[in-house]
Amino acid sequence: MRFFAALADLVRHGEIVVDRPRGRPHPRIPDVVYPLDYGYLAGTIGGDGGGIDVFVGSAAGAGVVGVLLTADLAKRDAEIKVLVDCSPEEVEIAREFVTGVLGIGGHLVRPGEP
Repeated sequence: MRFFAALADLVRHGEIVVDRPRGRPHPRIPDVVYPLDYGYLAGTIGGDGGGIDVFVGSAAGAGVVGVLLTADLAKRDAEIKVLVDCSPEEVEIAREFVTGVLGIGGHLVRPGEP
C-alpha cells in the first residue's frame, strides 16, 4: 500500500511530461502508434535511467490506478509504467499495448492487490 501512496505523491507533486501523445508513432517503430498519452515524471529516475514512465488516460482525477511491471529482453531492462487517470478500459489498452503490440513482458498491478 505504501508503494502506491508514494507513487501518488510523486505524481501529485511532480510534472508529467507527455513526449509521445496519443495517436503519434513510436520514435523507433513508425508502424506502432501510441493509444494513450505517454511520457515520464520530470525529476524522477526510472529503471532505464530516464524519468519514471507514465501512461495518461482520460479519467481526470482518478490518480494512480496501477502500474505495469515490464521486462524488455531486447533492451535488457526492467521498469515500471505508472497508469495515471486511466479508466478501466484504458488500463487494458495500455496493458495490451505493452504486451501485445510492443511485445515486452508486462504484468499489471493495481492498488490493493497483493
